[in-house]
Amino acid sequence: MTENPQITVLQEEIRKTRAILDQQDDFYRSFLEGDYKRLGKSQTSAIIVAEVLTDVYTCLETLFLRISQYFENNLTSSRWHADLLQKMTLRLEGIREPVISDETYYLLNELLKFRHFRRYYFEFEYDWDKLDFLLKKYEQLRERISGELQAFDDFLENVKAEA
Repeated sequence: MTENPQITVLQEEIRKTRAILDQQDDFYRSFLEGDYKRLGKSQTSAIIVAEVLTDVYTCLETLFLRISQYFENNLTSSRWHADLLQKMTLRLEGIREPVISDETYYLLNELLKFRHFRRYYFEFEYDWDKLDFLLKKYEQLRERISGELQAFDDFLENVKAEA
């Protein structure tokens, strides 16, 4: 039995999040190879892309909230989404390592802004220039996030070993 079951739960949340991100990416890649080739930059394609982008961000934000609750749980109520994302870049001496790099923060911040826009945008016409920009950021994020989450999981493993 582990000394700190809460850390084990947090590690499992990281693994689950990584698996969900992989499923989302598999869906997106399948869409690109299938329906997107047929539909092109259509309204339907834009809705699917918007959904993938917002789901990826929301999945990560949920994990970040759980990490924040475990380690510091001190977010401003008026801008907690932005505050949470920014706090994931912090090294809290004697408490925890950063969860994400500054570069990943920048990429995720673009997805956060889009998610906020999408929540209050009820039209079906999306700007494909903006979607193309966000998809480029998504690709850059996918190259980084798995490794950064693994590094944080490794940090948690060290915390358990030192307990």
